[in-house]
Amino acid sequence: MSKKGFSFHSFRFFTFILLILFWVVSSSFLPPSFQIALLKYSGGGDWYANPTSLANLVKFANRNLDANISEDIATIDAGSPEIINYPFIHMTGHGNVLFSDQEARNLRNYMAGGGFLHIDDNYGLDKFIRPQLKKIFPELDLIELPFDYPIYHQMFEFPRGLPKIHEHDGKAPQGFGLIYEGRLVCFYTYECDLGDGWEDQDVHHDPDATRQKALQMGANILEYVFTAK
Repeated sequence: MSKKGFSFHSFRFFTFILLILFWVVSSSFLPPSFQIALLKYSGGGDWYANPTSLANLVKFANRNLDANISEDIATIDAGSPEIINYPFIHMTGHGNVLFSDQEARNLRNYMAGGGFLHIDDNYGLDKFIRPQLKKIFPELDLIELPFDYPIYHQMFEFPRGLPKIHEHDGKAPQGFGLIYEGRLVCFYTYECDLGDGWEDQDVHHDPDATRQKALQMGANILEYVFTAK
């Protein structure tokens, strides 16, 4: 009787373990849910800056948010119709930005249709990007998001807004947004330089605590975009 009981319970236990192992293994082979992209633009600015940043951010988000984002980062031209394939687009650089009329229309349609653009000032971008955003949304103004805005309160708490990653001009970091029909469609991080904090540690030699803050804030942005919380 005891042997039969032991065998029965052992069978149930090992069946349970096998099911767990099957779930873990099969989950690891699930295709990514979506892919993000880096925006390529004209004007002479280095749109390609921080080459390791987005891949590191995706790895961090997948690990800490239980996300399933492709680690293959796409590059998309500002005027490409394929832009609609990427729910999140990141833009960075230090210099001049120029959108043609067609590119401005394309970016407007992308954001108005549900897409999200994150712009990270890599130092020197500010005076160039602001007039180009006006070209895309002439009726909208960049507004500074308050510290209680949900983007700062996702998985990670940032009660005082953006973390300061690199000094730049020594100003306080600011997060600006374009809000179209009640939805945040563009988030512009200024005097912060999140992208530098996302890079491989041996690029800028930032302390681990600084890199963690940058990655956590980046994960918050992704979580906000993909969960609409």
